[in-house]
Amino acid sequence: MELTTPTKLEFYDQMLKLQSKAILVHYFKGDDGRKALILDNTIFHPQGGGQPSDTGFICVTDSNLRFCVQDVRSKDGVVFHYGVAEDSSMENELEQGKGKEVILQVDESRRRLNSRLHSAGHLLDVCMRNVGFAHLEPGKGYHFPDGPFVEYKGTVPLNELQSKQREIEIEVNALISKGGKVNATVLPYREAAELCGGSLPDYIHPGSNPRIIKLGDNPGCPCGGTHVSDVSEILSMKVSQIRTKKGMTKVFYTIGT
Repeated sequence: MELTTPTKLEFYDQMLKLQSKAILVHYFKGDDGRKALILDNTIFHPQGGGQPSDTGFICVTDSNLRFCVQDVRSKDGVVFHYGVAEDSSMENELEQGKGKEVILQVDESRRRLNSRLHSAGHLLDVCMRNVGFAHLEPGKGYHFPDGPFVEYKGTVPLNELQSKQREIEIEVNALISKGGKVNATVLPYREAAELCGGSLPDYIHPGSNPRIIKLGDNPGCPCGGTHVSDVSEILSMKVSQIRTKKGMTKVFYTIGT
């Protein structure tokens, strides 16, 4: 199956939107047996960038058919909404539904948790610089509920781990208490670099227009995920552990409920 038209990512500039309308492009069963919907646009965030996918429902307009979205993935710009029809006897309506309007509904509690965890990870990057770890380069982020962490290139002296863990936690909670609006903007490369402190990571192509997330007055960061509208919505954060090994440092964290 070849699909050349990318799915428009509506959550890119409307992160707080949880319901929208789209047009059904394709319904199919993949090689792994899973069934999926492809739409012309979506507010569902696909798994990626260290963030879990959204879940929720997709309903066909003027029909009782409801498709339960259990997983969302993106490949070559096309978003696949995997799941099952609540009533399997109505699947033929999806098979013959190309061009029909559908209503999308994202699970609010899951989206909110994912967004808080992701924003917390970015705020952790800010705190690392503030406590004297500007030499550590942010790398992989894992913003899932089961043990979130951010990995940095570089190490921390072993005799400083405990004191720095406390210092980072105090700093991050001070920033959360202070609050600050969170903005997402797609910018030309040069403007994006300026917003991110003068440079962008090597994986951002110089001719591209990256999406930049900015938390309050802090420098921006390239990101394709969803986030809170204000830093204060993270509520609180605990730095549970710092590990340094083989030239890398992992900072594990949890957020308040």
